[in-house]
Amino acid sequence: MPVGNVIRFYRVSDEYGCFSNFAPYPVELDGKRWPTTEHYFQAQKFEDLQHQEAIRGQKSPMIAARMGRDRKKKLRGDWESVKVAVMRQAVRAKFTQHEDIRAILLATAAATLVEHTENDAYWGDGGDGSGKNMLGRILMEIREELQVESKK
Repeated sequence: MPVGNVIRFYRVSDEYGCFSNFAPYPVELDGKRWPTTEHYFQAQKFEDLQHQEAIRGQKSPMIAARMGRDRKKKLRGDWESVKVAVMRQAVRAKFTQHEDIRAILLATAAATLVEHTENDAYWGDGGDGSGKNMLGRILMEIREELQVESKK
């Protein structure tokens, strides 16, 4: 169990909503502008470039997420082995390309960051703390990278 200060986030409207992949912070990745990190992450599940573009063009991250979870489209073969690296790349881009939220992330200092949701026991905490909290872990990794950079 985490010791010390714990910051839970999930909804974009919450105090730390900018940590959500649904938060409206566009990122430049792979030579393209993506409306949110959710759009980017979901599109990367597929090799089909037309489907990637269809996801990128969606008005909301919720629709992009639904498209990414649709199993009628074939997932790329290596998805399970690359999904964490893809998420890390998206989160790093978001917090290096937006100074305002980089400051919010850095201001969390050494707090444990937890995506608190019953809906996801891999990226989140499963609602009861039993989940892997991979998004929270990636945020803390990126925060540590940014802390090191800011001391240079």
